Amino acid sequence: MTVDAVAEAVVAQSPIPLVIDTDTAQDDCVALLVGLLDPAADLLAITMVAGNVGFDQQVRNAHLTLAAAGRLGEVPIHLGCRRPLVRDWVSAENVHGDGSGGLSIDEDGLEVSAEHGVDALIRLAAENPGTLRIVAIGPLTNIATALVKDPDFVRNVGELYIMGGSNNGRGNITAAAEYNFYVDPEAAKAVFAAGFDITVIPWDPLTLRDAVFSRDRLAELAEIGTPLAAFFTRIVDTTLAFDESVGIPGSTHPDSLTAAVLVRPELVLESSRYAVDVETGSDLTRGYSAMSWGVHDLEPNARVIERVDADGFFGYIRRLLAAHVVPSRSIRGF
Repeated sequence: MTVDAVAEAVVAQSPIPLVIDTDTAQDDCVALLVGLLDPAADLLAITMVAGNVGFDQQVRNAHLTLAAAGRLGEVPIHLGCRRPLVRDWVSAENVHGDGSGGLSIDEDGLEVSAEHGVDALIRLAAENPGTLRIVAIGPLTNIATALVKDPDFVRNVGELYIMGGSNNGRGNITAAAEYNFYVDPEAAKAVFAAGFDITVIPWDPLTLRDAVFSRDRLAELAEIGTPLAAFFTRIVDTTLAFDESVGIPGSTHPDSLTAAVLVRPELVLESSRYAVDVETGSDLTRGYSAMSWGVHDLEPNARVIERVDADGFFGYIRRLLAAHVVPSRSIRGF
């Protein structure tokens, strides 16, 4: 038995109770595949937050991903906040298109949970106190609303993994800000001040250095030939074109990296404790994440991942896509 097989046998005995809070488009779909297919994860729910594309389209993309993973109807989708706390929603449809590369399924009979996403987060944290992990890969509106609604929420959540911000680096929607924090900076600021056990997967430099798949690597994934590989290839095409148009040499995978480092912590090579705060008062630097590295007399409130095993992450995604999964419904658009 290989080392990976032994590790999977061990983690399968006690999978991590997990919620993915998402604005489902492109790499969010790949992050959902991690939660749905990795034996280390017990994905209890998907909670939807306003972000990348239109809210209803995000829900369709989540159903599509469940179908691609062969698990349609098994994991509930909860509809959360449809707009940021105090600001108008800002779309990223110029980057993501419809978020699914034009793929679709027959939606007849598909349903979402009647329980609001914020209430689901609060309930699941209370049912799994100290053990629930939340992977937040969209704006932090749902998380901030839950902490206001339930004073025990922060204590009940075991760990909060956040894809957002940059480690004193460049943004991807403005020169200063990464998209998730830009869309709802008030929510991000509140979350970092609340006392969660936080791990941050930043856009710059981490994603731009360690989670970019070149065209050669994408071709290697396409050659796997499984339905999952075909699904992956189609959904990343739109963001690949956009990334290349702004000088990034491949498709970016920050959301799936966030889920992967939770279930496969051996991928993390370097991390440090930082005091993280988010700018809300300036139009010019709205959503900027200031990450203090320990020399400014500020109390650290988050672990920030500084380096991951880039080859190991790519290998992990390759193994994930090699799984022979029969889609729950026929996927149109291949």
